Amino acid sequence: MPMTTERDPFDRLTPGTQALVLTPSLRSPLSTLPPAAFENLLVVSTTRPPVKVEQFVRDRGGDPNKVGVVPVSGSPVDYDGALWTTSVVHPNDLTGIHDRFERALVHVKPGTGWVVFDNVNVLLMYAERSAVGQLVDSVAARTRERAARGVFALVRDAVTDSTYERFGGGMDLEVDYRGH
Repeated sequence: MPMTTERDPFDRLTPGTQALVLTPSLRSPLSTLPPAAFENLLVVSTTRPPVKVEQFVRDRGGDPNKVGVVPVSGSPVDYDGALWTTSVVHPNDLTGIHDRFERALVHVKPGTGWVVFDNVNVLLMYAERSAVGQLVDSVAARTRERAARGVFALVRDAVTDSTYERFGGGMDLEVDYRGH
């Protein structure tokens, strides 16, 4: 898989391309996206509730009405804002995450839409690596079929080499933002 560390690699990401983004533990992959991504974006959010995603979108100059969230949380999520959202799903319910993603994907426009999986590591705390890998592979494949750009964040320093290699295998590009 090609690796890039250039400053704005997503500016040249073509529709259907899926990228593994290596991030520091506290950095949101949303901070790495170009402004155009906020024109049609679906976030599978394991680290931030919708209200925080909305604030992040606003801070980046995006329109929250053009962004959707699949909230993945072990706690109830109460949100009544501008983002379109699915119902909350627990991080150990990989089937539920996939089902909500599938329903939300219809809002992602082919050729211009983006899908961001904000932190794969969180799911590894709740489910087996093989099951999480199957979910990520399926989400990446469906995003690719939709001709949308996919961004899958992984905190590289928090996983083993074999886990890192497992998640990188189904991606088209790797972007390392740990040094930025």
